[in-house]
Amino acid sequence: MEEIQAKTGKFALNHGLMVGVIGIAFGIMLYTMDMHYERGIAVQGTQTLILVAGIVLGIYQFRKANSGFLTISEALKVGAGVALIAAIMGLLYFYVFSNYVEPDFMDHMYEIGKQQALDNNPKLTEEQLNQGIEMQKQFAWMTYPIILIMNIIIGLVVGLVVGLILRKEKPTY
Repeated sequence: MEEIQAKTGKFALNHGLMVGVIGIAFGIMLYTMDMHYERGIAVQGTQTLILVAGIVLGIYQFRKANSGFLTISEALKVGAGVALIAAIMGLLYFYVFSNYVEPDFMDHMYEIGKQQALDNNPKLTEEQLNQGIEMQKQFAWMTYPIILIMNIIIGLVVGLVVGLILRKEKPTY
């Protein structure tokens, strides 16, 4: 009698959607609390913790469904898949939010960045600050692929660590 092997894609999709929904709920919570311009360690850490928890849960659930067996390759697939799905959902939310819900969101972010740059380096002139903002605006589109790549890297690293911890190969006999 042959056992049915669990599919990594199913777990990556399910847990990626779960992480994406939780991340969007967190973003909406920040917006309703008027904290959506906060980019401190608490906000970034919470977002990363949500992602890491979803990846660990996905890998653990996969191992459980796979009769307790897990290879590092499977852990990497689930980890990267969860991170990819969650990142795509987060980027779609950000696109809708920054273009339709609060269309001047990026302008406010540039102003916050301008003020922080001025605080960190008071010798900068207004012209230099404006030139820096214009350069940021030209390369703003790059944030999307960078976020996607960073999420996948986090997924791979977490998948590797969890895979090394939970690894259990099927016997060859």
